[in-house]
Amino acid sequence: MARNARPKLTKFQADQNELKLKAAWLYFVEGHTQEQVAEQIGTSRIKALRLLAAAREDGTVNISINSQAESIFALQRQLERHLKLTQVVVVPASAQSEASIAAVVGHATGQYISQQLFVGATVAVGWGATLKICMQALAWREIEEMTVVSLLGGLTNATADNPSAVSWRLADFYKTKLYQIAAPVFVPSSELARELWAIAGFQELRERAQRSDIALISVGSLGEEASIFRRGILDKAELKSLATAGAVGDVLCHFVDAEGRLVDHPVNQRVMAVSPADLHGVGTVVISSGGERKAQAIRAGIAATKASVLITDTSAAGALLDLEPL
Repeated sequence: MARNARPKLTKFQADQNELKLKAAWLYFVEGHTQEQVAEQIGTSRIKALRLLAAAREDGTVNISINSQAESIFALQRQLERHLKLTQVVVVPASAQSEASIAAVVGHATGQYISQQLFVGATVAVGWGATLKICMQALAWREIEEMTVVSLLGGLTNATADNPSAVSWRLADFYKTKLYQIAAPVFVPSSELARELWAIAGFQELRERAQRSDIALISVGSLGEEASIFRRGILDKAELKSLATAGAVGDVLCHFVDAEGRLVDHPVNQRVMAVSPADLHGVGTVVISSGGERKAQAIRAGIAATKASVLITDTSAAGALLDLEPL
């Protein structure tokens, strides 16, 4: 035999290599289960497992991760540690317009929340452009005895952007029961807000929200481009005074500072919305929001609600890592 000639494989070895290659193809390329692989190559599941392990060990199969996916996964893991979250979902946003970011984050949120729903679940819902898009990306399945609770009041001049509309869409899509705050999201005085919250029906709604299995909310930044000011729910004079009081954004129309604490401002006394602190006992609080300019508000929202899940985009994720950890 020549010095560099490879030893000739026996028929058994050749057959085993062919079997190993077939098993690897079925499992890693076509996505069959281990049981299906074993059935298709005519062997036991244990033998199929050994063939797949050998394919990895001898280099027959080399697994690589797409560079973009790898960087996003690393970003998610960094954010989970940085913000003390159970799970972070980061989606790439090729364009940085408000609409494009809301579209990609909202779509990812719709996919995520559809998978989390279960029979008998109580789901509390906030509002915002991102959550509006989320409702368009839901996956239908029949979920018995689910309940939806709206976390905010509405507008007297109702539009598609009404704060209470998102919860209505979720309840309508899954054909479930809905509890709503039948009052304007901001009332004229703190006295009226207290009187309304004393009504038995509103007390029951708040208690349901506190006992929810899942709360799905978004956050707003403090700026004229934010929904709450752009749509005239609050005016520019209130925007300036809220900034002076130390607010960095709103969580369920409650204005909070950088550490998630409610600021001392009359607006926070007039709001007909469940407070961020009411969500502390909720099983899973999900914040869905993106965009670099919202980073401070997102961090504050996590602190205010004790959220465990964040769905955001790459620009907000990078900006969040530049802020102090929680």
